[in-house]
This record gives sequence, C-alpha cells and structure tokens, in this order.
Amino acid sequence: MIRVLLVDDQRLVRAGFRSILDGEEDITVVAEAADGREALQAAHEHRPDVVLMDIRMPVLDGLAATRHLLEDPGVRTKVVILTTFDLDEDVYGALRAGASGFLVKNTEPEELIHAVRVVYRGDALLAPSITRRLISEFAARVTRPSPPAALDRLTDREREVLSLVAAGLSNDEIARELTLSPATAKTHVSRIMTKTGVRDRAQLVVLAYESGAVTPRWLTP
Repeated sequence: MIRVLLVDDQRLVRAGFRSILDGEEDITVVAEAADGREALQAAHEHRPDVVLMDIRMPVLDGLAATRHLLEDPGVRTKVVILTTFDLDEDVYGALRAGASGFLVKNTEPEELIHAVRVVYRGDALLAPSITRRLISEFAARVTRPSPPAALDRLTDREREVLSLVAAGLSNDEIARELTLSPATAKTHVSRIMTKTGVRDRAQLVVLAYESGAVTPRWLTP
C-alpha cells in the first residue's frame, strides 16, 4: 500500500485529491496538512511514502518544507511538488532541494494516480506534458562546473543511458532506443544512481544538467 500525505492550504484541493487517491486499492491518504509546518509534523508521525506538496502556503512554504523534510539522508519519502503554473520559478529550487518531480494542480485524475505510483517506484520525473519545456529551461539557466568525479566512473553505455534519462525517457523507452530489454535498461539506471549517489531519477537528471555532463539534444546547435 502506497501511503500519501496531502499538503495544500486549500481544503477543497485536498478533498479532491483524497477522493481520487483513496479510490485506488493500492493507495491510501494517511494524513493532510494545510501548511509546511503541519506537513513536517505529519510526515514524521505518519511516515508517508509520497508527499504531494503545494509550493505557496502560509507559515512555512512548500519549498522550505521540502528542504527540511529531505535534508535527512535517511528519509525515504518522495516529494512531488504541486503548482498552479507549469513553469513556476520555484520548481527549479524544489528539484534542487530533493523533490522527485512536480505536477500542475489541474492534472487529470489518471495522471495524478500514475504519478504517485511511478514516483513511489522511483521511475518518474515530471508531468509528461511539460517535461521537455522544463528541462530546456532548467538546462539553460544552470551554470556548468566540471562534472563531478562520480561521473568518471560511468561506462560508455551508462553515459548513453544517462543522456536518455535526462531527456525524460522511461526505462521502456530507453530499452527501445538502445535495443535492450526493459530489465537491462532498469539495471543500468540503478547502477548509475548508485555510482553517482543520487536519491532518485529526478536528482539524476538535475545532476546531469547542472554538471554539464548532458546537454539536451534539442538545445544543441
């Protein structure tokens, strides 16, 4: 059972998300919170697998709450940021703070359910409709220091896989692109995350672009 914490200062938003998620056999909403401070308390009390976190809230905003929640390396909770705007400025900070991705609040119910499941598995990054634009904007904004030493340990095949992960491809899509089995593609991704020490797939993409190890193919002259 996937345990979810809903964090939003609008009660109707929480009620709507709860009605969608609680209708699934493998998902249960264990708690709700109306601001970031309540979210931290609820997260420590209920130990959710996934937190759906609004950005703009009173007392403590979602970005600060995400940083506080994920600063403990032992925390296994995944945070998905909820935002009204698909390219909200704070999304970039949220990804750097450790969020596993984000969704716009008007997402379709099936996309919300799918996102919770795949983020729980560690396979998701961002809402499919905006992944490409966000990555383009993100890559254009960041500075490019020398790639960390961890990337030097990647094999040529792993670097290929990293570039495809950074482009937003799923394991199945990577498998088709490189003519691999889905299991082999998943193994490559897992090894890359282990070698680079990242928390999940989203952080792997952030590392790839911030280090300059990967440049989006659609931004290459």
